[in-house]
Amino acid sequence: MNTIAANLQGVISRIEKSAREAGRDPRDIVLVAVTKTFGPDAIRAAHAAGQRDFGESYMQEALEKIPGLADLDLVWHFIGPIQSNKTRPIAESFAWVHSVDRVKIAERLSAQRPAALPPLQVCIEVNVSGEATKAGVAPEEVRAIAKAVSRMARIRLRGLMAIPELTEDAALQRKRFASLRELRDTLNRDGLALDTLSMGMSDDFEAAIAAGSTIVRVGTAIFGPRVR
Repeated sequence: MNTIAANLQGVISRIEKSAREAGRDPRDIVLVAVTKTFGPDAIRAAHAAGQRDFGESYMQEALEKIPGLADLDLVWHFIGPIQSNKTRPIAESFAWVHSVDRVKIAERLSAQRPAALPPLQVCIEVNVSGEATKAGVAPEEVRAIAKAVSRMARIRLRGLMAIPELTEDAALQRKRFASLRELRDTLNRDGLALDTLSMGMSDDFEAAIAAGSTIVRVGTAIFGPRVR
């Protein structure tokens, strides 16, 4: 078994353990392998080990990889910042977008999603830790954006995404993840039907699963340190 395959199996085992400890079905949690800065060979190795969902943060880098991997049955997730003038290739090349943070971005993705493709699955990115340097919508602004996005054609609003600050404070970590879950639940009581919480990365996905995450985005724990 190669290193990527062994790492991948280790992450899957940790996901399963965390889910069971939280009284959840591990099958309800999707692992997105984050491949930014890693080349096609790493993606092929992970796919050969059973991985199907892959995440990219840099549009240009992703667009250089995706065509050469078209022979594989992959689900591509865009998880990085989105510039309004770069939405078309994202709308055309990805199945999921986790990082919608403005109505304008959602409108462009909706208008530019090809009719021949299924609706683009999207999450609204929420800045749950209030960091000035972090992307994402302030929690108090999410409701209005979610309502607007939910009415758009060619995209389907699935849920919320967050990247809380890294911390060794377990109570704070739980609080951040719980706040996203509570916001999702509030929106659902308000008439939306959101089923997705995209939260948890290599250093904190177990805590995210305990708080209700349905998608974890893991790169380093599978592929090792970033190559650049």
